[in-house]
Amino acid sequence: MTTIGIIGAGHIGSQLARAFTGVGYDVVIANSRGPETLQGLVDEVGPKLRAATAQEAAEAADIAVVTVPLKAIGAIPVEPLAGKIVLDTNNYYFERDGHIEALDRGETTTSQLLQDHLPTSKVVKAFNNILSAQITTDGSPAGTPNRRALGTASDFPEAIEAMTRLYDELGFDTVNAGPLSESWRLERDRPGYGQRQTAAEMRANLARASRLP
Repeated sequence: MTTIGIIGAGHIGSQLARAFTGVGYDVVIANSRGPETLQGLVDEVGPKLRAATAQEAAEAADIAVVTVPLKAIGAIPVEPLAGKIVLDTNNYYFERDGHIEALDRGETTTSQLLQDHLPTSKVVKAFNNILSAQITTDGSPAGTPNRRALGTASDFPEAIEAMTRLYDELGFDTVNAGPLSESWRLERDRPGYGQRQTAAEMRANLARASRLP
């Protein structure tokens, strides 16, 4: 069975641990405070979830998830994620992360910043445009009318393929925004962000998004 390593155990990371174990994956999760602080989550979720350090989660992962504040991505282990698909859930909140000029000017994206930090990994945008609680409540079987869609973007076709499969397993359709350079279309303050949308609605919203105010 594929092991998913989650680095970051906040609202999104914890919900993804519940969701992925719920469809049969083994999950290793880490936070910045140490695995002992995650015992309550492990007890809740059960034996398919194990707490570890970030290094250990990265090493164990067949597929990894980075779900930490943008200002913390410099601490993500690089070598153990080489060659692996890495899901990036980040959004840029200057109130939390401080102003990053390249993002403010529209010269790069949060996912490109993570790809720069992980140059031999295959970064793919994921789960950034859904409220954490909805990850385990809004999914529905394939073919359900008005099934909710979630967005993704990557420079690697195999990462898009993997993300499409993961979304479907959790009950969501996929809308591909294109390469990481286009992943801003999925982010905060754009029409494709946050709200419940079908695939057709999301495609229309991504097309009408503006990069800068």
